[in-house]
Amino acid sequence: MAADIRVFTCLTDNFGYLVHDSASGATASIDAPEAAPIIRELEREGWKLTDILITHHHGDHVGGVSELKQRYGCRVIAPHDKTSKIANVDLRVANADVVKVGDLLARVLETPGHTLDHISYVFDNDKALFAADTLFSIGCGRVFEGTHPMMWDSLLKLRALPDDFRLYCGHEYTASNVRFALTIDPDNAALKARAEEVTRLRADNRPTIPVLLGQEKAANVFLRADDPDVAARLHMKGADAAKVFGELRERKNKS
Repeated sequence: MAADIRVFTCLTDNFGYLVHDSASGATASIDAPEAAPIIRELEREGWKLTDILITHHHGDHVGGVSELKQRYGCRVIAPHDKTSKIANVDLRVANADVVKVGDLLARVLETPGHTLDHISYVFDNDKALFAADTLFSIGCGRVFEGTHPMMWDSLLKLRALPDDFRLYCGHEYTASNVRFALTIDPDNAALKARAEEVTRLRADNRPTIPVLLGQEKAANVFLRADDPDVAARLHMKGADAAKVFGELRERKNKS
Protein backbone atom coordinates (compact mmCIF):
# COMPACT_ATOMS: atom_id res chain seq x y z
CA MET A 1 0.00 0.00 0.00
CA ALA A 2 1.32 3.46 -0.90
CA ALA A 3 2.41 5.99 1.67
CA ASP A 4 -0.20 8.48 2.83
CA ILE A 5 1.46 11.92 2.67
CA ARG A 6 0.23 15.13 4.24
CA VAL A 7 1.56 18.58 3.31
CA PHE A 8 1.10 21.66 5.52
CA THR A 9 2.82 24.91 6.48
CA CYS A 10 5.24 25.40 9.36
CA LEU A 11 6.82 28.67 10.51
CA THR A 12 6.44 31.19 7.69
CA ASP A 13 7.25 29.30 4.51
CA ASN A 14 8.55 25.87 5.56
CA PHE A 15 6.68 22.80 4.44
CA GLY A 16 5.73 20.21 7.03
CA TYR A 17 5.35 16.62 5.85
CA LEU A 18 3.87 13.54 7.47
CA VAL A 19 4.38 10.16 5.82
CA HIS A 20 2.00 7.50 7.14
CA ASP A 21 2.01 3.73 6.70
CA SER A 22 -1.57 2.58 7.20
CA ALA A 23 -0.56 -1.08 7.44
CA SER A 24 1.56 -0.61 10.55
CA GLY A 25 0.30 2.74 11.84
CA ALA A 26 3.82 4.20 11.70
CA THR A 27 4.11 7.90 10.87
CA ALA A 28 7.22 9.91 10.07
CA SER A 29 7.70 13.65 10.03
CA ILE A 30 10.21 14.79 7.45
CA ASP A 31 12.16 17.35 9.46
CA ALA A 32 10.44 19.22 12.30
CA PRO A 33 10.45 22.98 11.75
CA GLU A 34 8.14 23.51 14.74
CA ALA A 35 6.06 21.18 16.85
CA ALA A 36 2.59 22.76 16.94
CA PRO A 37 1.53 22.33 13.28
CA ILE A 38 2.86 18.77 13.27
CA ILE A 39 0.92 17.90 16.43
CA ARG A 40 -2.18 19.53 14.98
CA GLU A 41 -1.94 17.47 11.78
CA LEU A 42 -1.29 14.25 13.70
CA GLU A 43 -4.34 14.83 15.89
CA ARG A 44 -6.50 15.70 12.89
CA GLU A 45 -5.60 12.37 11.27
CA GLY A 46 -5.53 10.31 14.45
CA TRP A 47 -1.92 9.29 13.82
CA LYS A 48 0.94 8.80 16.27
CA LEU A 49 4.40 10.08 15.42
CA THR A 50 6.91 7.21 15.39
CA ASP A 51 9.83 8.78 13.52
CA ILE A 52 11.44 12.08 12.58
CA LEU A 53 13.64 11.97 9.49
CA ILE A 54 15.99 14.94 9.60
CA THR A 55 17.65 16.24 6.43
CA HIS A 56 20.10 18.78 7.88
CA HIS A 57 20.91 20.76 10.98
CA HIS A 58 19.45 24.21 10.24
CA GLY A 59 17.17 25.48 12.99
CA ASP A 60 14.13 25.85 10.74
CA HIS A 61 14.28 22.09 10.12
CA VAL A 62 14.96 20.82 13.64
CA GLY A 63 13.28 23.39 15.89
CA GLY A 64 10.43 21.09 16.90
CA VAL A 65 12.43 17.91 17.48
CA SER A 66 12.83 18.13 21.26
CA GLU A 67 9.14 18.80 21.96
CA LEU A 68 8.00 16.05 19.61
CA LYS A 69 10.50 13.57 21.05
CA GLN A 70 9.29 14.32 24.57
CA ARG A 71 5.63 14.05 23.61
CA TYR A 72 5.70 10.91 21.44
CA GLY A 73 8.96 9.14 22.30
CA CYS A 74 9.58 8.94 18.56
CA ARG A 75 12.81 7.78 16.93
CA VAL A 76 14.97 10.62 15.58
CA ILE A 77 17.05 9.85 12.49
CA ALA A 78 19.70 12.29 11.32
CA PRO A 79 22.70 12.60 8.98
CA HIS A 80 25.80 10.73 10.02
CA ASP A 81 27.85 13.95 10.27
CA LYS A 82 28.14 14.31 14.04
CA THR A 83 29.79 17.72 13.80
CA SER A 84 26.35 19.23 13.18
CA LYS A 85 24.57 19.85 16.45
CA ILE A 86 21.27 17.98 16.28
CA ALA A 87 19.78 16.97 19.62
CA ASN A 88 17.98 13.76 20.59
CA VAL A 89 19.34 11.66 17.71
CA ASP A 90 18.72 7.90 17.94
CA LEU A 91 20.10 6.79 14.59
CA ARG A 92 22.65 8.27 12.17
CA VAL A 93 22.39 7.43 8.49
CA ALA A 94 24.62 7.83 5.45
CA ASN A 95 24.40 7.43 1.70
CA ALA A 96 22.50 4.31 0.51
CA ASP A 97 21.26 3.45 4.01
CA VAL A 98 17.59 2.46 4.14
CA VAL A 99 15.26 3.70 6.87
CA LYS A 100 12.08 1.77 7.68
CA VAL A 101 8.91 3.63 8.63
CA GLY A 102 6.63 0.73 9.38
CA ASP A 103 6.59 -1.14 6.08
CA LEU A 104 7.70 1.90 4.10
CA LEU A 105 11.31 2.17 2.95
CA ALA A 106 13.25 5.43 2.63
CA ARG A 107 16.62 5.36 0.87
CA VAL A 108 19.16 7.94 1.96
CA LEU A 109 20.99 10.10 -0.58
CA GLU A 110 23.79 12.34 0.59
CA THR A 111 23.15 15.72 -1.08
CA PRO A 112 25.66 18.20 0.42
CA GLY A 113 26.11 21.78 -0.67
CA HIS A 114 23.48 23.78 1.15
CA THR A 115 25.04 22.25 4.27
CA LEU A 116 27.75 19.61 4.48
CA ASP A 117 25.46 17.19 6.34
CA HIS A 118 22.44 17.49 4.03
CA ILE A 119 20.70 14.28 3.04
CA SER A 120 17.55 13.57 1.04
CA TYR A 121 15.08 10.74 1.57
CA VAL A 122 13.83 8.72 -1.41
CA PHE A 123 10.75 6.53 -1.01
CA ASP A 124 11.29 4.52 -4.19
CA ASN A 125 8.18 2.36 -3.89
CA ASP A 126 6.06 5.48 -3.36
CA LYS A 127 7.84 7.59 -5.99
CA ALA A 128 8.44 10.37 -3.47
CA LEU A 129 11.57 12.48 -3.03
CA PHE A 130 12.01 14.63 0.08
CA ALA A 131 14.84 16.97 -0.94
CA ALA A 132 14.49 19.66 1.76
CA ASP A 133 16.80 22.56 0.87
CA THR A 134 18.86 20.92 -1.87
CA LEU A 135 16.23 21.13 -4.61
CA PHE A 136 13.27 23.49 -4.65
CA SER A 137 10.64 23.74 -7.33
CA ILE A 138 12.25 25.93 -10.04
CA GLY A 139 15.16 26.56 -7.68
CA CYS A 140 17.75 25.13 -5.33
CA GLY A 141 19.15 25.96 -1.93
CA ARG A 142 21.82 28.54 -1.24
CA VAL A 143 25.30 27.08 -0.99
CA PHE A 144 26.17 27.92 2.61
CA GLU A 145 28.70 25.28 3.64
CA GLY A 146 29.69 23.41 0.50
CA THR A 147 30.90 24.46 -2.93
CA HIS A 148 29.16 25.02 -6.23
CA PRO A 149 30.60 21.79 -7.75
CA MET A 150 29.43 19.88 -4.66
CA MET A 151 25.91 21.29 -4.96
CA TRP A 152 25.79 20.63 -8.70
CA ASP A 153 26.80 17.02 -8.07
CA SER A 154 23.98 16.72 -5.52
CA LEU A 155 21.48 18.11 -7.99
CA LEU A 156 22.64 15.59 -10.58
CA LYS A 157 21.91 12.77 -8.12
CA LEU A 158 18.36 14.04 -7.76
CA ARG A 159 17.95 14.68 -11.48
CA ALA A 160 18.81 11.03 -12.12
CA LEU A 161 15.65 9.88 -10.35
CA PRO A 162 12.68 8.93 -12.57
CA ASP A 163 10.42 11.59 -14.05
CA ASP A 164 7.32 10.24 -12.33
CA PHE A 165 8.71 10.81 -8.83
CA ARG A 166 7.09 13.63 -6.87
CA LEU A 167 9.31 16.32 -5.37
CA TYR A 168 8.61 17.49 -1.82
CA CYS A 169 10.96 20.35 -0.92
CA GLY A 170 11.67 22.38 2.20
CA HIS A 171 10.10 25.75 1.43
CA GLU A 172 7.36 27.50 -0.53
CA TYR A 173 9.74 29.53 -2.67
CA THR A 174 8.32 28.59 -6.06
CA ALA A 175 6.83 31.93 -7.09
CA SER A 176 10.04 33.86 -6.44
CA ASN A 177 12.07 31.10 -8.10
CA VAL A 178 9.88 31.38 -11.20
CA ARG A 179 10.43 35.14 -11.40
CA PHE A 180 14.19 34.65 -11.37
CA ALA A 181 14.17 31.70 -13.78
CA LEU A 182 12.22 33.68 -16.37
CA THR A 183 15.03 36.25 -16.48
CA ILE A 184 17.43 33.49 -17.55
CA ASP A 185 15.20 31.16 -19.55
CA PRO A 186 12.28 33.26 -20.86
CA ASP A 187 11.52 31.11 -23.90
CA ASN A 188 11.26 27.81 -22.03
CA ALA A 189 7.73 26.52 -22.67
CA ALA A 190 7.81 24.18 -19.65
CA LEU A 191 8.86 27.05 -17.39
CA LYS A 192 6.14 29.32 -18.71
CA ALA A 193 3.54 26.60 -18.15
CA ARG A 194 4.78 26.08 -14.60
CA ALA A 195 4.69 29.84 -14.00
CA GLU A 196 1.01 29.94 -14.96
CA GLU A 197 0.27 26.95 -12.73
CA VAL A 198 2.09 28.52 -9.78
CA THR A 199 0.18 31.78 -10.21
CA ARG A 200 -3.13 29.89 -10.07
CA LEU A 201 -2.12 27.80 -7.06
CA ARG A 202 -0.86 30.73 -5.01
CA ALA A 203 -3.91 32.84 -5.88
CA ASP A 204 -5.98 30.10 -4.24
CA ASN A 205 -3.52 29.90 -1.33
CA ARG A 206 -2.64 26.35 -2.32
CA PRO A 207 0.87 24.83 -2.11
CA THR A 208 2.95 24.44 -5.25
CA ILE A 209 4.23 21.12 -3.95
CA PRO A 210 4.36 18.26 -4.79
CA VAL A 211 5.48 18.53 -8.38
CA LEU A 212 6.62 15.81 -10.76
CA LEU A 213 10.38 15.57 -11.11
CA GLY A 214 9.98 15.36 -14.88
CA GLN A 215 8.42 18.83 -14.86
CA GLU A 216 11.33 20.12 -12.82
CA LYS A 217 13.90 18.66 -15.20
CA ALA A 218 12.29 20.57 -18.04
CA ALA A 219 11.56 23.85 -16.24
CA ASN A 220 14.14 24.27 -13.45
CA VAL A 221 17.12 26.20 -14.80
CA PHE A 222 19.31 25.00 -11.91
CA LEU A 223 18.87 21.43 -13.15
CA ARG A 224 19.88 22.54 -16.65
CA ALA A 225 23.30 24.08 -16.01
CA ASP A 226 24.76 21.58 -18.49
CA ASP A 227 22.36 22.71 -21.24
CA PRO A 228 24.30 24.71 -23.88
CA ASP A 229 21.35 27.09 -24.28
CA VAL A 230 21.51 28.04 -20.60
CA ALA A 231 25.27 28.56 -20.78
CA ALA A 232 24.83 30.74 -23.86
CA ARG A 233 22.29 32.95 -22.11
CA LEU A 234 24.86 33.57 -19.39
CA HIS A 235 27.58 34.28 -22.00
CA MET A 236 29.38 31.16 -20.79
CA LYS A 237 29.35 29.04 -23.94
CA GLY A 238 31.54 25.96 -23.47
CA ALA A 239 32.00 26.52 -19.72
CA ASP A 240 31.98 23.65 -17.24
CA ALA A 241 28.47 22.91 -15.97
CA ALA A 242 29.49 23.42 -12.34
CA LYS A 243 30.73 26.94 -13.21
CA VAL A 244 27.49 27.68 -15.05
CA PHE A 245 25.58 26.47 -12.01
CA GLY A 246 27.71 28.68 -9.78
CA GLU A 247 26.92 31.72 -11.90
CA LEU A 248 23.20 30.91 -11.75
CA ARG A 249 23.34 30.53 -7.98
CA GLU A 250 25.23 33.80 -7.49
CA ARG A 251 22.77 35.66 -9.68
CA LYS A 252 19.87 34.21 -7.71
CA ASN A 253 21.56 35.28 -4.47
CA LYS A 254 21.55 38.87 -5.71
CA SER A 255 18.04 38.86 -7.18
